[in-house]
Amino acid sequence: MNLILFGPPGAGKGSQSNNIINNFNLKQVSTGDLLRSEIKTQTDLGKKIESIINNGELVSDDLVNTLIGKIISDPKNFNRLIFDGYPRTISQAYSLEKLLKEFNQKISIVFNLKVDKDIVSKRVNGRIICIRCFRIFNVYLNPPNSKNHKCEKKYLKKRTDDNSKTILNRYETYVVKSKPILDYYNKKGLLLEIDGNQKIVEIYDKIKGILENIRD
Repeated sequence: MNLILFGPPGAGKGSQSNNIINNFNLKQVSTGDLLRSEIKTQTDLGKKIESIINNGELVSDDLVNTLIGKIISDPKNFNRLIFDGYPRTISQAYSLEKLLKEFNQKISIVFNLKVDKDIVSKRVNGRIICIRCFRIFNVYLNPPNSKNHKCEKKYLKKRTDDNSKTILNRYETYVVKSKPILDYYNKKGLLLEIDGNQKIVEIYDKIKGILENIRD
């Protein structure tokens, strides 16, 4: 199965993606990770992307779709992809559908984590990230300890953009920009909204129950 995970900043997409990947043997597709990987390996495409970013420009949909196409066309990823942060535009949604059809695949389900503003603010203000193992914690809701985090405390950092004003602006931007994409998948009968205000484990239990009944 292939699936898409939507949700505003602070919805807990990262935690849910990790749970799904580990339990259902899926591969996460993040455009940010794909871009960074191309730049790091210094492919011709990576050099082009690096130049675009260094010039303060946005990477075009065509380039992003090229990277997505490389993942979809790989036989070992057949019907085992979870798209996180993509598609970001309705144009990308159309391109994704075209690419999947080209390789005899489809989206099985689209999850949308719905979270209230005040919950998002609390989650984000308390968020800390380990820059060594890249695990995400929350000082209020899921603090790091000796059982869930083996790296030294010095690797725990707070993102500079994790503050109430910034996150609420990002929240409003997400709501506006995601609406046409969510409407698109809703009309196709693929969208399922999940209450993202609950605890991580409760959200995942709901998602897990749904995914266990998907056979394609």
